[in-house]
Amino acid sequence: MDIFRSVTQSVLGTPQPEKQISGVETVEKLIDRVESSTLLEDRRDGCRGLKAMSRKYRVHVGAHGMDTLVQVLESDRNDHEIVNYALETLANVTSSEVYPEESEEEEGAAPENQISDLGVQFTEIFIKRQENISLVLELLDEFDFKVRYPTIKLLTNLLQNRPKELQEAILVVPSGVSKLMDQLSDSREVIRNDTLLLLIQLTKGNTNLQKIIAFENAYDHLFEIVKDEGFADGGVVVEDCLILMLNLLRNNPSNQTFFKEGSYIQRLTSFFTFPLDSTEVGWSAQKVTNIHYMLQLVRTLVSPHNTTQVVTSCQKAMHQSGLLHALCSLLMASGVPADILTDTINTVSDLIRGNQMNQEFFASVMAPSSPPRPAIVVLLMSMVNDKQPFVLRCAVLYCFQCFLYRNEVGQSQIIQTLLPQTADANQITAGQLLCGGLFSADPVSNWFAAVALSHALIDNQAQKEQLLRVQLATGVGSPPVSLLQQCSTILQSGAKVLTRLGLLMLLSTWLTKCPVAAAHLLGQPSMVPFLTAHISSNEHDELELVCQGLCAFLLGICGKFNDGSVSNFTQEGITRLIADRIGVEHFSDKLSDVSKHEAYSKAAKYPQISAKQPSDLVFDHAFCKLFKGLEVMALRAVTPDLTNGGVTEPTPAEVTKYKEIIREQDTEMTNLKSSVEELKKELETLKAERENFTTKIAELQDQNTVLKTHQGIGHESSSVPPSASTSEETSTESPSNTNQESDQIQQLQQQLHDITYARDYYYYQMVEKDNQLQALQQQQQQAPQEHTETLVNGHPENGTNSSFFESTANPELENLRKQLEDLQLVLYNKDAEIQQIKEIAASGTMNTSTVSQLEEEIKKLNSEKTALEKHNSELQSSVVNTEGELSTAQSKIKELELLVNEAKKVEDVPAVASNSDVDAVRKDLEISLESLKKEQEDLLVLLTDQDTKMAEYKKRLKARGEELSDDDDDEDVDIDINAVCDADGNDQDDLM
Repeated sequence: MDIFRSVTQSVLGTPQPEKQISGVETVEKLIDRVESSTLLEDRRDGCRGLKAMSRKYRVHVGAHGMDTLVQVLESDRNDHEIVNYALETLANVTSSEVYPEESEEEEGAAPENQISDLGVQFTEIFIKRQENISLVLELLDEFDFKVRYPTIKLLTNLLQNRPKELQEAILVVPSGVSKLMDQLSDSREVIRNDTLLLLIQLTKGNTNLQKIIAFENAYDHLFEIVKDEGFADGGVVVEDCLILMLNLLRNNPSNQTFFKEGSYIQRLTSFFTFPLDSTEVGWSAQKVTNIHYMLQLVRTLVSPHNTTQVVTSCQKAMHQSGLLHALCSLLMASGVPADILTDTINTVSDLIRGNQMNQEFFASVMAPSSPPRPAIVVLLMSMVNDKQPFVLRCAVLYCFQCFLYRNEVGQSQIIQTLLPQTADANQITAGQLLCGGLFSADPVSNWFAAVALSHALIDNQAQKEQLLRVQLATGVGSPPVSLLQQCSTILQSGAKVLTRLGLLMLLSTWLTKCPVAAAHLLGQPSMVPFLTAHISSNEHDELELVCQGLCAFLLGICGKFNDGSVSNFTQEGITRLIADRIGVEHFSDKLSDVSKHEAYSKAAKYPQISAKQPSDLVFDHAFCKLFKGLEVMALRAVTPDLTNGGVTEPTPAEVTKYKEIIREQDTEMTNLKSSVEELKKELETLKAERENFTTKIAELQDQNTVLKTHQGIGHESSSVPPSASTSEETSTESPSNTNQESDQIQQLQQQLHDITYARDYYYYQMVEKDNQLQALQQQQQQAPQEHTETLVNGHPENGTNSSFFESTANPELENLRKQLEDLQLVLYNKDAEIQQIKEIAASGTMNTSTVSQLEEEIKKLNSEKTALEKHNSELQSSVVNTEGELSTAQSKIKELELLVNEAKKVEDVPAVASNSDVDAVRKDLEISLESLKKEQEDLLVLLTDQDTKMAEYKKRLKARGEELSDDDDDEDVDIDINAVCDADGNDQDDLM
């Protein structure tokens, strides 16, 4: 408390005597000092004060000062002292330890039941930001002890509280694992040792981190540390290194392969080269622990759970490097603690399991005794000795099983030691030890010996028949009996449950696929009645139920592998016996009780016996595999309901047929799987294309929105006066309305463009027609004179004179009709445009003033349209009149031509035609042409008025700020009309 007061006074000054500052207020003032001070010394003093108060007032410091401390790490990184204060404060806040200061009943202290969770809660807050983890890992680059050590301490706290989250966060940080591995090379042991603890926490349950750390030369670093610390004689640091190696290798095939290929197995041999001094009083607890982890490291590489390829390669490398020899020497050494000896036996067992070369080497190992004995014999002596520790006896049984696993030579050697001609009275053999244990008074020895002997018979038909030759002397003067008969006798004599379990498993293994052994067992008259009686008995003990199930299994095997040599117990006879005395359903239930037992499930998982005490001994792993494969076959062999009910064993032809069907189905499944994979790939491709299209569409929509926004802003700035500042608030429209207005604007632009183009086109056509009319007038003025001269002079070669009118008047009339139709089309289009403008005005997209102006313009256009329609009708009537006059003139000309022809026939008759008649026709035509010309001029006047109105629209658009180019009037008009509509819409919003 004195230190706390001095720190507080140095930071905050001397407190006022009349008011005592509480701890919470002090924390708040310290945090404010760190945040607001501009001088580094003030911030450093504030961090020092927070560190002093971070244990007692952890809640307030963590809740209010964590962000401030992180900011200090970012901004004041060059000052190692303030960084040290910030890191240690964060380490105290996130620690799962309960500090003594927190239990004091003072203001701001958390309740006792919540103190343990504070570190976890503050850890969650800290690791929410990935930047915090990156920042802390970057601080590892600082060599200063005051920075590096608290950084490792903080990371360790975070890993202990939230391991999964921090593992994922460190994986994301570039070179994050490399920075941690660099700390193993630090010359300061405190940092190196804490880094080992940190890596142990980091590698738990994360395969990716295990691979990265292994490829960061972790094995080299760890072997060097173990060597420097003295291997097995080293301290706790060696233990930490071995634990880290186990984390990297356990259930990680990639790291196991890397360990083997990196020649690290050869370096394991040095772990077991310590002197084995029999005079040593005892091993230290740390040495026992270190050797225990060393043995576990070896077993991890050759565990049966690993892949066969990894196990085989590691077994070969361990034999070549001398590691197996070193372990066998440790196994045969004296003065080794029992637990180390047990672990060594289990390690050697995994090393020789299924490897013929290693099994041969182990068979040649001799114990340093007088006389020398094989190591197998010495181990079997320990197994059948009830004075030895139970776990040691289980380890010896596992070692014997591994020696015989897939080793026909070893099986033959064990069986040969049981035959009379190979027995040596002066030498103890493995067979003698097994028989002694089998008939011992100790039930555990009976079970061990029976299981061990059964492994000498697995998948070996020859040794099963050889074992029938074994003869046993039961007493002085008594005739010898076979081993099979002696086993059945003990089984019927009411032995203990554990003994019966072992013998039943031995007999079941012995009789499987061996009709000779089955016939020997059935040849004993009392054996089948014992089995049926035991199956039918009403027992409630769990182990007794298991014994009944094993008796049913043994009886089923006798029926399945029955050659019929025993007439009283053929397969049909056993089937009738079960049906009459036991019952098919009862027999099936007893058989199923075996696999339902909990011990069956445990034994079937792992080859090694996992029993901790004798009461846990029930099943053997190899027998569980045998039972699983033969249960259904044994049941079908002796149950008529299943046999006659159509569930009989299929014939070879049926099996072949079914295999073909299964093969075809496998082919189809393979094809379907490949098709599914192709479809999945196509689906992924389509999804990727869809995402690309979606992204492009989104980008185009965004660009379109930005352009529309800029266009709207330009229109608004040019059309809204400065005083109308509220237009932005009142003119907010939804995106759907904006899209509709833009579509309407585009339609109006296109329509106005078409109208303008049609106007220019018809104007040009009318000018051209006017020129044609003038040329026609000149031709008409010249044509009557030439025709009169023809009539007077009488030139018959010119033909019929009416062809003149047909070639001149009629084509011109046709042109006039076309012009009238074109003008009608123009009027129709203008009428449609007027109607559209009315609809737009009615929809409310323009303001009120603009709508009224447009309505006035529409009225004017309607009146003009009416006048045009009136002129059109008058023009049509004039055309009809002109056509009548032309037809009358043509008839008169024909009459004149007839008179001329008649006059020519009569020479004395003067010409009837007169110039006055021709002049009259010409004048009438001129009058009609003049009227047509006048009407065309009226139409031109109307179109000129429309051009004037278009110019007025342009002026209005220019007044609103729209830019118009003189090169392309049509396109400018389209844009201007849009601008007018937009501006009118804004004006209308302003009015509303």
